[in-house]
Amino acid sequence: MENDLLIKNIGKIVSGVFDDPIVVGDAIFVRDGIIKKVGFIDDLPLCNVAIDVRGATVCPGLIDSHVHPVIGDYTPRQKVVDFIASSVHGGVTRMISAGEVHMPGRPTGAVGTKALAIVGSKSWDSYRPGGMKMHGGGLLLQEGLQKQDFLEMYHEGVLHLGEVGLGGYHDWEHIAMMVEWAKQIGMVVMMHIGGVSIPGSDAITSKHALMVRPDIASHLNGGPTAPSIADIEEIIVKTKCALEIIQCGNVAIIPDIIRIAKESDALNRIIIGTDMPSGTGVIPLGMLRTISWISGLCGIAPELAIAMATGNTADVYKISAGKILEGLEADLVIMDSPIGSSADDALDALRIGDTPGIAGVIIDGKLTVEKSRNTPPARRHLEVINYE
Repeated sequence: MENDLLIKNIGKIVSGVFDDPIVVGDAIFVRDGIIKKVGFIDDLPLCNVAIDVRGATVCPGLIDSHVHPVIGDYTPRQKVVDFIASSVHGGVTRMISAGEVHMPGRPTGAVGTKALAIVGSKSWDSYRPGGMKMHGGGLLLQEGLQKQDFLEMYHEGVLHLGEVGLGGYHDWEHIAMMVEWAKQIGMVVMMHIGGVSIPGSDAITSKHALMVRPDIASHLNGGPTAPSIADIEEIIVKTKCALEIIQCGNVAIIPDIIRIAKESDALNRIIIGTDMPSGTGVIPLGMLRTISWISGLCGIAPELAIAMATGNTADVYKISAGKILEGLEADLVIMDSPIGSSADDALDALRIGDTPGIAGVIIDGKLTVEKSRNTPPARRHLEVINYE
């Protein structure tokens, strides 16, 4: 078939499923951009096109759970172009907007913020820089929004709230009511946690999180200023929300978050993002670096850290990707230990804190990146084979 693809000679298949992180097999069969079968090469159909990964590791495309895009692949905050497409070279195939907060002249009234969310959602539906799938239009709450506004936005493709509490609106009782409206119609709700990030914002603690009850506690390690250990523990123990760890936050507190989550049997609630662009900068390898921090510094198996950056986020946002399972979108990353590393493969590289080399990125079953321009070179190089 014309749109068939076989990925073969895989060393390890990382599923992205936290409770079952390694798939037994050495090949993946893709048709029309969808994973059709995962297993051993002898049990899969032949294809006209195959990618021989020569023993490298294949995992789901990484999902950055926290970015702040504007319109187009440009950030006025850092005056950088092409940062979204560049992140594809870091293994990221999907991003979630935490709000288009850096928009020059960003409207702050109810009508303007509603319009911006709809425009953000629709513009990113039809624009995929470097192949990146962006979930745009993260609504930023403003005074004056009515229940009907949320229903209208949802029907226009606004499926989640950006960081609740980001900005100058701090009527927490009314914010909690708006969040309930959003959740009733199926919107996913993320919430700023920690110190002030931009002028006009407020420090947000566990008290606010317990009042609002978001789906995601955004940047639990600070964006960039971390909350107290007591606040972190209260959010982990007293809520069921996803626990987000980001690149542009406080590194020192990550081991404490992992420890408390492990003690509370909540590691499967951890998700990973970058929170870029920010004052910390634009970091195309931010997802890989954070995965390596969690594995290398906190003793978490790298395949579980990868699940935090893929399947865990997909579950929160109800995304049909993020896992190597039959019937899901074929967004995949081929990675290996970098040349010169003491690691034998990509998982070992992450375990010792190295950044893996990316040999290829597949989006919707198409090889989008071959030989990342951003990671160190992978030890194993893939080979594309056309049998026609």
